[in-house]
Amino acid sequence: MNAFGWICFILTSGYLIDDGNLMSDVKHRVNLTVERVVKIGILGGGNVGQKLAALAEKAGHEVVVGRRSGPVTFRDAAEGGDIIILAVHYAVAEEVLAPLSEVLKQKILIDATNPLNDDWSPLVLDNGISAAEAVAGMVPDTIVVKAFNTIFADVMEHAEQGWDGKPVTAFVAGDQTDAVTTVAQIASDMGLDPVTISKLSAARYLEGIAHLNIELALGQGGGTNAAFFYHRR
Repeated sequence: MNAFGWICFILTSGYLIDDGNLMSDVKHRVNLTVERVVKIGILGGGNVGQKLAALAEKAGHEVVVGRRSGPVTFRDAAEGGDIIILAVHYAVAEEVLAPLSEVLKQKILIDATNPLNDDWSPLVLDNGISAAEAVAGMVPDTIVVKAFNTIFADVMEHAEQGWDGKPVTAFVAGDQTDAVTTVAQIASDMGLDPVTISKLSAARYLEGIAHLNIELALGQGGGTNAAFFYHRR
């Protein structure tokens, strides 16, 4: 099944994904029991980084946002967080991560990037792998989990996260179950509805969903105040 085979119809103000016969790797509404303050380091102070930081802080977590230059650097964020979010453009991911490889060892790194060309069209990576798999190759001793890449920054606010009482879906994909559960908990803390997938290679589908989202918003003029909802009967 390809990435777009999941999508059955589009709902006004948001996209509703209805699964019918979905692969068994997908878990919907995980039973989340982890309740603790998490130290989160965010690599990138752009729109996505700032919005995720605000959501995490509102949820009670401790957040350090690192930037290329300024009083708080990427290294500060990587050292200060137990869980790290990569929120820079994918094109500079390796440049940002390479000097931090030792600091990031055995930490969870949430990849929120999407592989894009300068015109926002999909960037096809070698051998058809996802950006998340490429990121995992950049920092091989780090636990990479894909999340938040299908959500526009405009929707990363409590006032914008749901329509008719239904929270926006946050897809979470990774190879290590404990790490995926932890990231799903953070997404839930932020007011999102996590749907987990137990393999990092599924990030290819998540990035496909993001590419569709961008095409609908920019290519078709639908705007970025839109989000996906995963609906399962």
